[in-house]
Amino acid sequence: MIHGMARTYVALGDSMSIDDYAGGAGHGAGSLLLRNIDADFAGFRHRDLTTLGYSSCVLARDGAVAADVLNEQLIQMTEPATLATVTMGGNDLLRVYGDDAAATAVLARLAQTVEAVLTRLSAAGTRVVLTTIYDPSDGSGTTAGNAVPDWPAGPDHVAAVNAMLADLARRHDAGLADVHAAFRGHGAMVGDVGTSESRPADRDLWFCGVVEPNAWGADAIRRVWWEALDRRGWLDCGS
Repeated sequence: MIHGMARTYVALGDSMSIDDYAGGAGHGAGSLLLRNIDADFAGFRHRDLTTLGYSSCVLARDGAVAADVLNEQLIQMTEPATLATVTMGGNDLLRVYGDDAAATAVLARLAQTVEAVLTRLSAAGTRVVLTTIYDPSDGSGTTAGNAVPDWPAGPDHVAAVNAMLADLARRHDAGLADVHAAFRGHGAMVGDVGTSESRPADRDLWFCGVVEPNAWGADAIRRVWWEALDRRGWLDCGS
């Protein structure tokens, strides 16, 4: 990318990327990556893609599975983007919640779809940050307040999905944002992940609605994305 050329950013994927559960327009991870809310996150003042000359489009949708990213969201990209963040895989696993055999079967299909998404973005010259999926149970397989039934093997299936995502990121030269690692200890270990509050008083609780990122969670995802971009040298305006 040549300095001075237009830069475009697209957020692809599911509710990890959107505004809905983080407090409304401008508050989700994709929005914060584009334009920081200085009143909430003063430490990120001027550390956003707008400062680097990007415009954006959030195509991510609540409830989207990987096939939706491939078959619907990519089609909506009328022009190749300079940069894309991708959050997918969590809803594919949620659709078979509690069923170990089905979760194992999902993994192979999911890998094929993620590979197809990365192949298409790479062919368009888009830099990609692929995002691992988090675990609201904090590795326990259970959530505080019994918001959903226990799934003892759930964390193992999350780990399998994340290992697959990390492998595909390496193979396709994508950046990897390890949101799973960042979120560990900010779910059931600290509070009720089933709360509907988007801005709970306890800023260590990053979930609401069991599986959604609240305002503090959206900030955390944005931070992990920013760190991934920095590691790859993709924040250099002249690159």
